[in-house]
Amino acid sequence: MNDEGKRAWVYPKKPDGRFYKYRTRLTWFLLIFLIASPFIHINGNQFMMFNVLGREFYIFGQPFWPQDFYLGVMAMIIGVLFVTLFTSAFGRIFCGWICPQTIFMEMVFRKIEYGIEGDRGAQMRLDKQEWNSEKIRKKGLKWFLFFLISFGIANVFLAYLVGSKRLLQYVTEGPLENLSTFIALLIFTGVFYFIFSWFREQVCTIACPYGRLQGVLLDKKSVVVAYDHKRGERTQGRSKFKKNEDRAALGKGDCIDCLQCVNVCPTGIDIRNGTQLECINCTACIDACDIIMEKVDLPKGLIGFYSEENIEKEEKVRFNPRMKGFAAILFVLVGILSGMLFIRTDVEATVLRLPGQLYETQDDNVISNVYTFKLINKTMSTFDDVHFELLSHDGKIESVTHDKILVPEKGLAEGTLFIKIPKALLKDEKNSVEIGIYNGEKLLETTNTNFMGPRSFR
Repeated sequence: MNDEGKRAWVYPKKPDGRFYKYRTRLTWFLLIFLIASPFIHINGNQFMMFNVLGREFYIFGQPFWPQDFYLGVMAMIIGVLFVTLFTSAFGRIFCGWICPQTIFMEMVFRKIEYGIEGDRGAQMRLDKQEWNSEKIRKKGLKWFLFFLISFGIANVFLAYLVGSKRLLQYVTEGPLENLSTFIALLIFTGVFYFIFSWFREQVCTIACPYGRLQGVLLDKKSVVVAYDHKRGERTQGRSKFKKNEDRAALGKGDCIDCLQCVNVCPTGIDIRNGTQLECINCTACIDACDIIMEKVDLPKGLIGFYSEENIEKEEKVRFNPRMKGFAAILFVLVGILSGMLFIRTDVEATVLRLPGQLYETQDDNVISNVYTFKLINKTMSTFDDVHFELLSHDGKIESVTHDKILVPEKGLAEGTLFIKIPKALLKDEKNSVEIGIYNGEKLLETTNTNFMGPRSFR
């Protein structure tokens, strides 16, 4: 904000340097992964899809069902804990290097802005000048490209939600045939356009709750993008650079107060004021400062990855007890999730006793109970020889429909069956029985259900 409490528009200078080059390479990888993932298919499955309404999920080409929700909960817990551990150790580096908001804003939309309007000074002059042909042309072209990219982003996200094949079908049929979907797409396009053309860095400084976590998670041992104030200030503070001056002898700090670290910051802060929630650890200030230090023949690293203890006590970064605790819990949870994925079955079976129905006594002292079953096939293979076998008791299972049940790929089969067990084998009026679901001779899944018998046989 400015002195009047209004928004101060940020005009970051175009960054350059080794960290910016690393970020650019990582950005290309992440953008290619984001855009290509919904259009890649493995064994007929979309590589990544999150169809919430259709209850159809694919992660790395593997199908997941709502019945696998517990795996998603565990993965989310691990993700939150990982972010907590990572933030406590390295600050908000996720925001500057991996967050989609930063990637799109700084590496896509901002580069278009630099290409059309020029660098920081040119943009400021363009915004201050009157609306003439040059300004209309540049602003119009920029806004038009922003809208096209926002529309493209919305389509990519739609491919994640409904599937790339259906998206291509919508495109082929045209917007009038899918008007409701097209309107929703335009709404999301408007949201993306608003964020990247106007709201911008305020997503990171105002809307994002992750930045607020820093106050809880960071401590003096956390490694963040920081200004070495001891070296930069010394006893006489920072001052402008003068040739042939022995700054160390005069007690002047290495900071020459060039403000390049401020000008290049995408959130408009001064890193020299210490750690701030607005800092997304994008390292743009590190690159800018290193370039200036090299020009004035001073050591690089005035701004870098430091903790408070690094600067104050000149201690090395260590894996402190809090980080060890987070890492241990994270290791255990990852092990549990891996075990859950390993024991995850291809078929989800549910066998429930038909409500309101009593048991039936048949000839030869055999007790019969009626059940409904539901089989969900999580694979891309069709099981055409499915049958039930009683594993816990000597008895038999009879399907009302067919002895062999067909369960289609990524589909389900439902029906009714009878379980028959001799009275002599029942120990109580309510007995637990184990059922095996086979496809041919291969055991697909086991499940348990209750079997009711006469009260006198408790």
